[in-house]
Amino acid sequence: MTRSSESFRIGVAGVGSLGFHHARILRDLEGVEMKGFYDVQRERAKEVEQALAVISTPSLDELLDQVEALVIATPTSSHEEVAVAAAARGIHLLIEKPIAPDLRAADRILSAAAETGAVVQIGHVERFNAAILAAEPFLDTPLFIESHRLAAFSPRGTDVAVVLDLMIHDVDLVHSLVGTPVEEIVASGVPILTPSVDIANARLSFQGGAVANLTASRVSMDRMRKIRIFQRSGYLSLDLANGAGEFLRLKEDLPLLTGNDEQPQLDLANTPDIWTLVERIPLEVEEVEPLRRELEDFRDAILHGGRPRVTGEDGRNALAVALSIEERIRDHVAYSRSS
Repeated sequence: MTRSSESFRIGVAGVGSLGFHHARILRDLEGVEMKGFYDVQRERAKEVEQALAVISTPSLDELLDQVEALVIATPTSSHEEVAVAAAARGIHLLIEKPIAPDLRAADRILSAAAETGAVVQIGHVERFNAAILAAEPFLDTPLFIESHRLAAFSPRGTDVAVVLDLMIHDVDLVHSLVGTPVEEIVASGVPILTPSVDIANARLSFQGGAVANLTASRVSMDRMRKIRIFQRSGYLSLDLANGAGEFLRLKEDLPLLTGNDEQPQLDLANTPDIWTLVERIPLEVEEVEPLRRELEDFRDAILHGGRPRVTGEDGRNALAVALSIEERIRDHVAYSRSS
């Protein structure tokens, strides 16, 4: 849907930790008019109103009356209620991940949006990470991906297990990098500080042969958000926390490690240092806040009629895989207890 105007009215539902930053960026973002926000906790609403000089509304309906687009940063359990109410009015949606707590709720959101032509984007913000964007020119059919997403414990997000809270970022990310469906899932996990799983590992096998090994924890001593992407042309080592990375590959004009009739084999026995063989290419990153990039992408999809980088269907696919991972973890725990 292409618009004739150069801006539109937008609001935010839920101004907790993440919703606050959505409101902060939208307040000054070119091409949108920030109309206000709604939060069920009135004390929190007052705090944000004073901090950002942005108006809060006393009800969600009142906010929906004033906007053409909405960022939903409420708890996952309320995503469906808020999203369907907004989509029924034709209001475009940016829904924080996960899109919904289950697939039926996700389908009802997407169906409501399809009926009115509303754009739906899902907040898998790592797709806008500077390191990921800088790595794109070097991507060439990834065959193995390994990611670690480790965080210290925080009460935020504990309404869902760590798979839906943290790992789902990497589920969406590796799916976008590989570009083919997941065929097999093996997973395990443990609840430590909450009734839900707090640390988890999943091995995803994709159609075409690629494999991804994902680890997520919200009970770690050290923070880490790193991903390594291995392919025949070399490998990418990305630090998502710092938006940095490098591409490593065999130097040009060197013989391969395994020779053939036309090219000699590399003599590793007489190679003193591996770095004489490997070229390290630092990625050229643009230092822009990923959340700002995400909101700009949402704005552009509405104004110019394109597809957002992370569609509603992408969000549903990530949720489907994440829920399958959780199911495998439950089976693994049940098996461990019975043996």
